[in-house]
Amino acid sequence: MSLLSFLSKPIASYMANLLRQDAMNAVALQEKIFRKLIRKAKHTAFGKDHRFKEIKTYDDFISRVPVRDYEAMKPYIDRMLSGESNILWPGVPLYVSKTSGTTSGIKYIPITADSISNHINSTRNAMLSYIAETGKADFLKGKLIFISGSPALDEKNGLKIGRLSGIVNHHVPGYLRRNQLPSWDTNCIEDFEEKIDHIVSETINENMSMISGIPPWVQMYFDKLVSKTGKKIKDIFPGFTLFIYGGVNYEPYRQKFEQTIGKKIDSIELYPASEGFIAFQDLQKKTDLYLNINSGIFFEFIPASEYFSENPKRISLKDVNPGVHYAIIVNNNAGLWGYSLGDTIKFTSVNPYRIVVTGRIKHQITAFGEHVIAEEVQHALLDACAKHKAHVVEFTLAPQVTPPDGEKPYHEWFIEFDQLPEDIAAFSTTLNKSLMQQNIYYKDLIEGHVLQPLKIRLMKRDSFINYMRSQGKLGGQNKLPRLSNERSVGTMDTLRSTSRQYQ
Repeated sequence: MSLLSFLSKPIASYMANLLRQDAMNAVALQEKIFRKLIRKAKHTAFGKDHRFKEIKTYDDFISRVPVRDYEAMKPYIDRMLSGESNILWPGVPLYVSKTSGTTSGIKYIPITADSISNHINSTRNAMLSYIAETGKADFLKGKLIFISGSPALDEKNGLKIGRLSGIVNHHVPGYLRRNQLPSWDTNCIEDFEEKIDHIVSETINENMSMISGIPPWVQMYFDKLVSKTGKKIKDIFPGFTLFIYGGVNYEPYRQKFEQTIGKKIDSIELYPASEGFIAFQDLQKKTDLYLNINSGIFFEFIPASEYFSENPKRISLKDVNPGVHYAIIVNNNAGLWGYSLGDTIKFTSVNPYRIVVTGRIKHQITAFGEHVIAEEVQHALLDACAKHKAHVVEFTLAPQVTPPDGEKPYHEWFIEFDQLPEDIAAFSTTLNKSLMQQNIYYKDLIEGHVLQPLKIRLMKRDSFINYMRSQGKLGGQNKLPRLSNERSVGTMDTLRSTSRQYQ
């Protein structure tokens, strides 16, 4: 055992105890953060415009600060980007995270001297929680890789601008940096495929013990390693014991991952965003996540079923209920106020507060009132794969509202398999039945003959990678939407051209 591995264990135990104490006092800590945020921002432009000096209670805050998406926040963001100070938070941001929005194009999110610790310490706490629970710390003695965006930063009006993962790369602690790969020059390569090729060359003969990144892009890295060596990942990296991921649900990728690796491997799920590090997996025996209730973010929630109504109910942590899908709203020490993150979550527990991510508020299928969400889709697909011994590489789906030849409408699934089910028709039937069990509205529409059962389009190998490449969104923090209520003609035509249909 290395000295770092040895020393990490008492530190991990201490940190895990602190997190347990925070969890027991979550509501009080959230109220404390709320008061601190309002007090510190009352002299900013946003604070003056919204009369922060008069805010004494959460109800006062609701009455003065509406829920906003990025477009509604943009006038303040633009002033901040022009170099003005004291706009959303005292002073100017330490960094500005540049991220691709699904509806707003490029977004620029402030990261301040007060909020940077939220992004840095949360990953550390997830790793320490893992060590505290399992006693496994040997992964710290090998080489560590974070497949991320470029750490190279642009500068505009005195502000440092870059991708979140690149910004965070500047703050990797020294005790990890000495084992970190890839090299700075490789990390700065913008073309993702070229970057992966360089990462393969730099790591193929190293003792990689921990690998981190978004699952589909790590899978691309693994595939290149296997292609080059003809070996399983476990034989290339015998010391590889821990995978850390975020951005997408790992479960649809797990079978393919473990097949490529050649063994089961521990994993830690993170829920980071440029707007704030929301939650992380602190226990291997649970798949839900620890909500980051003491890290500079005051959380609000809107029931997803009310989100698009004229006057949706808006609540703080103390009033949430388990099992309800909520849109998550953040207020933080980077200067975001009533900011709709766009994600939906569900509380699995309120004592302590633990969550699972269920999808995107705008990424659901409601073309016929079915309100199908990502969580239901993923569960149905996993169920079908388990019953029919299939492995999925990637998938997405959308409604076919006006099919040709007078057919009834249906949901169209685009699926790339690594291992096809023996009977695709039986797989499709299982998938449809499972989704009916997940969603009562979908079941009613099928049984009422408003919709016909779903149809599957089998995608050729690398169809989704090629599509993301064609959109300039290969690698980094880019993710393929799981489902959409509207059919993008260009997207669907491109995907359909590389597929064949099965019902």
